[in-house]
Amino acid sequence: MTAGRPKHRPFVELLFDNGLQRPDGVETDLGTAIGELRQKDKRTYESGPYATSPQPGGNVSTSINANGATALASFAEEARRRREAPTAPVPANAKGPQVPASGYVLDEIADGIFWLSDGSYQSMFVVTADGVVAVDAPPTLGHNILRAIGRVTREPVRHVIYSHHHSDHVGAMSIFPEQAAYYAQRATAQRLKLLGDPRRPLPTELYDDSLTLELGDHSLRLDYPGPNHSEGNSFIYAPNQRVLMLVDVIFPGWVPFSNLSLSAFVPGVLRAHEQALDYQFDHFVGGHVTRPGTPEDVRVQQEYLTDLRTTAEAALSGIDLPATMAAIDTSNVWAVFRAYLDAVAAATADEIVPRWKDRLGGADVFTLPNAWAMAESLRLDLNSLGPFSTVP
Repeated sequence: MTAGRPKHRPFVELLFDNGLQRPDGVETDLGTAIGELRQKDKRTYESGPYATSPQPGGNVSTSINANGATALASFAEEARRRREAPTAPVPANAKGPQVPASGYVLDEIADGIFWLSDGSYQSMFVVTADGVVAVDAPPTLGHNILRAIGRVTREPVRHVIYSHHHSDHVGAMSIFPEQAAYYAQRATAQRLKLLGDPRRPLPTELYDDSLTLELGDHSLRLDYPGPNHSEGNSFIYAPNQRVLMLVDVIFPGWVPFSNLSLSAFVPGVLRAHEQALDYQFDHFVGGHVTRPGTPEDVRVQQEYLTDLRTTAEAALSGIDLPATMAAIDTSNVWAVFRAYLDAVAAATADEIVPRWKDRLGGADVFTLPNAWAMAESLRLDLNSLGPFSTVP
């Protein structure tokens, strides 16, 4: 051993230094301490909420077979059990117009600006004196976008805007004319180039911070204040018509999609709500889900995320670590992390869901993975590490 270097200690030992108390009267190694906890809390963790609740980390059920060996239920069985569990009724404010047999809803939400939806995905197009501006092309809408445009104008599509690079929103951009001008923020363009997907043609017009398109009687401003859901994900604003579009950040009437919509930078997502409210708008297009939004939808989701963040931050330091680690094989470091992070998410969701299930659609469905993602952002982005903080 190198002189002066502290002796290596098992990873889980550090948890005791950061808040996990050893059982009273136990002065032995960690394995014995955890064994004592297992016996003490055996009934709790055979019948408690974490024994059967589906976990966002992919936990599976266990059982003891006739030979005493642990048998794992399949992931498919866990997925089936989750699928068959009842969900809360969808609140009225989360419901949008009925999708007709054509497969899409078309609504002129402002002068010359059309909102298009299949009941889950959304896009937007603008009819100007200089042709049509199409924003995004979700594959689930696909050629219905061209059909919708054809219903309201004979003008060609001359301008195509990428909100960001994700294919669920722009995977059908190749339906638009090759000779159109394709606009994207530089980071979006870089990712599209790396991906090399012919269904997502490379942008021809790039911008870094902001770009304004003056198209006859319409003005469109493309703003990128920094990463949020993804790098390059931009605000698209029509000031004269008071319409704002921002994709995969705000979900009118609903909680965000699972794991905070798999966002690249959660602090940027939180900040984007404040940035959105700095615009003067009446109509909002979020890329999802059932209807256009309003400034009030932005404020309500901001309230949800603030509640989620505050509750998750308290849970990071408030989890009962002895009970959480009681049933864990502490030689499995990933199992230790999963137990802790899943317990934080579950404690957060247990508080949040009752407060929000009647206010936002899907609160009971995606709050648990959203809590997991929020807790990880608090740990990794904001250095709120709970028992994994700096060793004294």
